[in-house]
Amino acid sequence: MDIVECQSGFTYADRPTALVWEGRRLEVDAILATWRAPGARCFRALAGERQVFDLVFREDDNFWQIIPFQEQ
Repeated sequence: MDIVECQSGFTYADRPTALVWEGRRLEVDAILATWRAPGARCFRALAGERQVFDLVFREDDNFWQIIPFQEQ
């Protein structure tokens, strides 16, 4: 299970603040982009040692998915 800590305001998962990747807790330094997908809230986040992740909150299943971002 992927672990993402977030701030919640009007809705749950307003802004990710930290994530656990490969057993290490990484602070989110910046949110680079946000978007919606069907049934999901998505964030591109800069964390740790200049690592970029796509963080996807699946609203229907109430869980987070962490995807390392790789430019194509």
